[in-house]
Amino acid sequence: MISILKRSLLYILAIVLLLFTGYPFIYMISTALKSQPQFYEAPFSLFTSFNLENVQLVFEMGLTRYFTNSVLITVLSVLAVMLFASMASYPLSRMKFKFRGVVYLLFIAGMMLPIHATLIPIFKLTQSMGLYDSLWALLGPYIAFSLPISVFILTQFMAEIPKSLEEAAELDGASHFSIFGRVILPMVTPALMTVLIYNFIHLWNEFVFALVLISTSERMTLPLGLQNFKGEFSVNIPGLMTALTLASIPVLLIYLFSQEKVTTGLAGGAVKE
Repeated sequence: MISILKRSLLYILAIVLLLFTGYPFIYMISTALKSQPQFYEAPFSLFTSFNLENVQLVFEMGLTRYFTNSVLITVLSVLAVMLFASMASYPLSRMKFKFRGVVYLLFIAGMMLPIHATLIPIFKLTQSMGLYDSLWALLGPYIAFSLPISVFILTQFMAEIPKSLEEAAELDGASHFSIFGRVILPMVTPALMTVLIYNFIHLWNEFVFALVLISTSERMTLPLGLQNFKGEFSVNIPGLMTALTLASIPVLLIYLFSQEKVTTGLAGGAVKE
């Protein structure tokens, strides 16, 4: 009887949390399907209309261009972060060398560095390199500020891999590069997927660096381009909600596909001796 009561309470709690977290997304989709007059008449009603004019409107306002820019810079940055972080984490977790702890602490210290304190130096550096107002101007800051947390996650995960696997590969004549590519990386797939999900969501929604380093509309990323839906005296809320709904699709897809690999990898690792 007590176990049934506990299970019922857990189900009730889960339903409450689902409603609490899911309602904003449902409201966003519902508002995206309204025209502006319909929104002002009944702003809190759900799915009372099915108007697709906002989809055409957001694409006419340049959503495709903003979307393409965000996909390009986010994918390149995330791939670079996964490569550099895994290459840095391997020696930090598997090798012994002088000042290893110091190097690791320097990476971790990057997590405590306020982004806003670096805006002026990065702006000056970007101008001096001739990269201002280009997507490539975002690549350096995006990678640099994503590396600390990525190195932390991967280093902790790699440190848990049994040494016996590495020693067995060495006995077979494998080099450090072979061990890294054929032994370590396949076993840290859950951690790599965690790094991918975390950094993709963070960089997809990044606004500050894009605001400082990008000035022309043709090179704006999606978060920066969404400002165009705000006029001087009014905001096109249904249009903005439509753009936000479309912008959330890549994040949801990345999470759904990567989540399965994270779960599978963790389950597989749990039964290894």
